[in-house]
Amino acid sequence: MDEIFGYVDSILFSEEENGFVVAKIKEPKKKDVTPIVGIMPGVHVGETIRCKGSWKLHPKFGQQFEVQSFEAQAPTDAAGIQRYLESGMIKGIGPAYAGRIVDKFGAETLNVIETKPEKLLSVAGIGEKRVELIIRCWKEQRMVRSVMIFLRGHGVSPSFAQKIFKAYGEESIEKMLENPYRIAQEIRGIGFKSADKIAQDLGVSKQAPQRIASGIQYVLWELSGDGHVCYPKMELIGVCEKMLEVDPEKVQEQIGALVEQKILVEEDGIIWIKPLYLSELGITRELARIQDAPCALRQVDTEKALTWVQEQLRIHLAEQQIEGVSRAVNEKILVLTGGPGTGKSTITNAILRISEKLSKKILLAAPTGRAAKRMSEICHRKAFTIHALLEMDFTSGGFKKGRDNPLNCDLLIVDETSMVDTLLMYSLLKAVPSTARLILVGDIDQLPSVGPGNVLRDIIDSDAVPVVRLTEIFRQAKGSHIITNAHRINRGEFPWLEGEKDFRFIQEEEPENIQTILVRLVTKELKQFDRMEGIQILCPMKRGVIGTENLNTVMQEALNPSSEPLIRMGNRFHKGDKVMQIRNNYQKEVFNGDVGIIKVIDLVEQKLTVEFDGRIAEYDFSELDELVLAYAVSIHKYQGSECPCVIIPVHTTHFKLLHRNLLYTGITRGKKMVILVGTKKAIAIAVRTEEVQKRHTGLKEKIQGQLQPLH
Repeated sequence: MDEIFGYVDSILFSEEENGFVVAKIKEPKKKDVTPIVGIMPGVHVGETIRCKGSWKLHPKFGQQFEVQSFEAQAPTDAAGIQRYLESGMIKGIGPAYAGRIVDKFGAETLNVIETKPEKLLSVAGIGEKRVELIIRCWKEQRMVRSVMIFLRGHGVSPSFAQKIFKAYGEESIEKMLENPYRIAQEIRGIGFKSADKIAQDLGVSKQAPQRIASGIQYVLWELSGDGHVCYPKMELIGVCEKMLEVDPEKVQEQIGALVEQKILVEEDGIIWIKPLYLSELGITRELARIQDAPCALRQVDTEKALTWVQEQLRIHLAEQQIEGVSRAVNEKILVLTGGPGTGKSTITNAILRISEKLSKKILLAAPTGRAAKRMSEICHRKAFTIHALLEMDFTSGGFKKGRDNPLNCDLLIVDETSMVDTLLMYSLLKAVPSTARLILVGDIDQLPSVGPGNVLRDIIDSDAVPVVRLTEIFRQAKGSHIITNAHRINRGEFPWLEGEKDFRFIQEEEPENIQTILVRLVTKELKQFDRMEGIQILCPMKRGVIGTENLNTVMQEALNPSSEPLIRMGNRFHKGDKVMQIRNNYQKEVFNGDVGIIKVIDLVEQKLTVEFDGRIAEYDFSELDELVLAYAVSIHKYQGSECPCVIIPVHTTHFKLLHRNLLYTGITRGKKMVILVGTKKAIAIAVRTEEVQKRHTGLKEKIQGQLQPLH
């Protein structure tokens, strides 16, 4: 086995999940850098590493050193130390300060930072505050490194070390040794499998009750990630038995114990994790409360109101629209559902005009920033995200608005309600005053919410809340192939693919060629659209040549290359990149699915700044697992957003996810142009596949048990 050593000059690629790294190292007395590849989790630019492995000839990249094992240590020579400090490893030191410090102390620099940090005050521009910051970060870095080394011995990725250290500080290793499963429950983003790996390595028995109990809760939360609010007990036992590799009796025993401890709820052979059970129960109770209370808005003469509003808006309402407006000014709760071009916006505007004559206390809301912005544009009145409307309470982690502090409104209209999950709907309904009128607008043929539940469909299917279904497409919408094709797909009919109007199809069999076409469309052909803001690639899948992960790498290189990337959490970020927030962050007021542009990458302060629709959000480098590149995003994540031009690769390699409502949702995201690239066979599979995965929920039955049926 060969051995080489030197300092890490640059990292070209880093895969966070398995620690695979492609890097270049500068060996002593060698003029050129040496390419190295292999599993090297936690390696940083500037570190000195000693690698054991063998030389291989790559057909494309030439001679490389394939690393079998390695040892990392702080750099020892001035050049390596400077690269180390320049890389942004220590907050408070960027390229400028790194140069000055190394000029002053040379190879002794790290020793000075470690043992005599006060000497840094003699470096131009460094004051006491910066020295304090450097000391704190150096200490933190050393501790994170010890956590990282501990975890590396248990095969856990380095980004987890940052998260664990952030949560537990100096007690990190102690707490993991005490109970490794707590990290799966207490630290977001670290799953049961990672905790289990550590536990197994520490000698925890596979049959240990704490392992089985933790595994059951993990499985239920994972299932909630697939949209399930609850799960049949026997099926749950089967899933847990397979994952945990234990006897089903042991799983059943622990389910019983968790039910007894009130961590889980069991009803009629169905199991809920408690917060989701309470949310379904709560939604039902709040709907009944609102439905049964008198309305703050006075009764109107419907005929007169309809005549007046049509004159005001200079429109002629069709039969279904008249029904929608009439019922909206008479019912306490109303669901308005229909596809694109069926007049939901027209009805919403008419309801608003009439209601504005009755009260000034009217609120509009939508689940995402983009959906709220669009609602504001259509209604010429400020619409809020549901989170902003409810006002986050950072001390409790909940919302300020609720039963004891309700919203100040007589009418609340919620758009894109199909996207609202069980937990958020419960929080919203708790805050609706009993005397308010509630109108829920949405398209139930779209994909259901990213979070658990199928709330809008369950409310409609309960047959206990008034519903107006809009099916007629209006004349101006009929001229759009986007809208007519969306409805054709929704009816199970093959879309019209001829013509170049606002809906195009490009036939291509090979995924590699589809990738090439996507790059060409965005970089060269679609000049009428802004390349960042005006075009969005939407994919059914993450993996593969035409999945979001690979396409983001390819599109980043084509649209926004950089010789100085920031590599963190397995991602490569450049200034000017298009990124997406992938989980709700109430403190930053950015939410799952928000898309923005990176404006600043500050290596000194270790902060990255993103602009989301005019709002600025700052991220510490340790928080960058909340962001992913967004040149290509999943259709699911883009729900509630729209873009002038949408491009969708449609190929049989995506067959597991080719469903009618997925294609329908993707197509309806395009405002001016939709381009499908792929095969007719894949489109046909999507159109034919109606049976989407059933979501296990208990809301419909709970509503039927509590509210009076309409008929």
